[in-house]
Amino acid sequence: MSNLSDAANGLELNFPVGYTSLPDSVESPVLVLLVDDEPRILSSLNELLKGRGYLLTSAANGGDAIQHLRRGPFDLVILDLHLPDIGGHEIMDFMNQQKTGCNVIVTSGARGIDAVIGALKRGAYDYLRKPYSREELLKAVDNALQQRRLKAENQRIALRLERSERIYRYLVDSSPDIIYTLDHEGRFTFVNDRAHQLLGFSRDEILGKHFSVLVHEDDLDRAHYVFKECRDDHRLSRNVELRLKSRHTANDQRTFSHELTNITFGSTEDLQNSELDRQKAFWGTYGVARDITERKRADELINYQAFHDILTQLPNRALFRDRLGLALLQAKRNESNLAVMFLDLDRFKIVNDTLGHGVGDELLQQVSSRLKACLRRCDTLSRLGGDEFLVVLADLTDRRDAALIAEKFIESLRQPFALADQLVHISASIGIAVYPFDGSTVDELIRHSDVAMYQMKTQGKNGHVFFDASMLDAATQRIALEHSLHLAVEQGELEMYYQPQVDVMTHKVVGAEALMRWNHPERGFLSAGEFLPFAEENGLMIPISDWMLEAICHDLKEWNKVGDNKICLSLNLSPQYLDRGDFFDNLKNALIRHDIEPKQIEVEVTENICIRNPQVAIEQLDKLGQLGVSVAIDDFGTGYSSLSYLHRFPIHTIKIDRAFVMEIQDVGAHFPVVLAIISIARGLGLNLIAEGVETRIQERYLKNAGCDVMQGFLYHKPLPQHAFMELLRNQNSLVAEMH
Repeated sequence: MSNLSDAANGLELNFPVGYTSLPDSVESPVLVLLVDDEPRILSSLNELLKGRGYLLTSAANGGDAIQHLRRGPFDLVILDLHLPDIGGHEIMDFMNQQKTGCNVIVTSGARGIDAVIGALKRGAYDYLRKPYSREELLKAVDNALQQRRLKAENQRIALRLERSERIYRYLVDSSPDIIYTLDHEGRFTFVNDRAHQLLGFSRDEILGKHFSVLVHEDDLDRAHYVFKECRDDHRLSRNVELRLKSRHTANDQRTFSHELTNITFGSTEDLQNSELDRQKAFWGTYGVARDITERKRADELINYQAFHDILTQLPNRALFRDRLGLALLQAKRNESNLAVMFLDLDRFKIVNDTLGHGVGDELLQQVSSRLKACLRRCDTLSRLGGDEFLVVLADLTDRRDAALIAEKFIESLRQPFALADQLVHISASIGIAVYPFDGSTVDELIRHSDVAMYQMKTQGKNGHVFFDASMLDAATQRIALEHSLHLAVEQGELEMYYQPQVDVMTHKVVGAEALMRWNHPERGFLSAGEFLPFAEENGLMIPISDWMLEAICHDLKEWNKVGDNKICLSLNLSPQYLDRGDFFDNLKNALIRHDIEPKQIEVEVTENICIRNPQVAIEQLDKLGQLGVSVAIDDFGTGYSSLSYLHRFPIHTIKIDRAFVMEIQDVGAHFPVVLAIISIARGLGLNLIAEGVETRIQERYLKNAGCDVMQGFLYHKPLPQHAFMELLRNQNSLVAEMH
């Protein structure tokens, strides 16, 4: 008890050795100080109180009493007023100054009233006149200690209440939510500190004000309705989203989820047994407002991303289908036309592969902006993915309106795009399906516009065409071709052809380029250009390339049996196959399995492979070089050439593209591109091969310029394995006869 009392009074007392401070439990000893200058009375007091659970300390004068009071706390002091050195009143003054907080029973033989008044003024609990009876003293002691216990208990309860209130205040003010109460007229009667942190309004600015001062104007009607409904139904608890004004945000508002509960003051629910009781009660509203602004924004962003293309911000397929469905309903109701356009960019893959995906993304964004500028507000432009776009042209009077929009698209794309410090030219192939002539459902119109777009691709690209039912037959044939290609490897329909490479100085075959053919059971022999694009689109390049490695190694092993001069075989490598991690291991294992020297293999790659993913290409080609396989750049000069690639990549051979060779029509003319490529190869010490040589004029010009190895129809067409073997045998026979 004394500890709690001391803490309440803010005392910091030093306990003497041997003294034990009293805890709050009843079993703890009570510290009692006995002060009297008469030894007989002091001894009598000790005998009287001994054995009652008290810890007794005696003082024979005022000086000793003060020393004891300095050293430790006491619960009770039995004090004689008349002491030889220091009077009882002075000792009590000392106790009050030191705020000891202990109870005092004053004993005195004085008969005057002044002594009594002086003691009581100084806070004495009781005053006993000497001589007093034993029972009188014991009763006074018991009452004094009981009063002290009650006082200590009251202090403990008060401290608990104060602590509870502090905790409550802390929890309420530290809540992440705004907590508030409104009276029956909607005025704020309480609001926690969170309102100031989130909204910027102080308590003084809010308390006593109507809730409408904080609610956003657009949500006021809903707020009035909800709060009125709460007042009308006393048991109602409601949740509502309301925007509140804020001084912290740019748009001056934040969104909160409000949980509202009715409260009553001055009357408990148990006592409100009648309607009259409830009407007399003072009703208010308790509200908890949670800030959900960021969650709302996240939900809006997720919802937006679910229906829009993130790169171009255009509607995606899901939103496009929804809008097309609505446009169809309106067209049916108004008996009007609408058109669906399927637009695919031409040459986009080249740009994406050579300049990188970042530049490709920027190109798609610029294309989107140009296409949108050609449309009306009622039209919808959507990106399906990649370089494919869909367009809904609503409320058309004639199909010629769709043709005009398509021509605007083509014209808008005609101007070059500035990308990566260079100008890029692209075009588009557009297919158009018109409701109700080309379909009456969402799926039909999209599918038929897609079919028309592919028809435009086959007709040369960079234009538009309307759907026609006959196009479905061609589309069906294309699908059948794709299906047959899946079976071609399993059924042994693929075959390797080889175009010889000739040294024009010795007229010997020094190498060959491997070319794939498809012996289609119905359409006959198909060149690589007729089916490999389908293979790339359908993920078949990997198994086809694996088959090719086995086939060329098998054939090359047969070539080596014909003569001692082992010629080099070059093979074209798909970018998809180079990017695959196990390409190198597959090639290495095939060479070991067929006992082929790596120096007999030359891998042809295009500039696009090197530019698209340089680091991966360097790693793969370096591994080939370490194995002993050489690398050639095919179609050099036709892509986005950069001389730095010839330094960075392990290149051994440059091949002059057929497009440059075909321009040579006069031996005496000047063809700077060809001469530049030959000069580059000489300067870098690289091998040089000219492709597509068909005339003696071309041969003579290239030979005079310094190119000695050529391939083309002037020498040999691509030959099957048995014909190429025969060519090698004949060449070896001629060499043997000459010796």
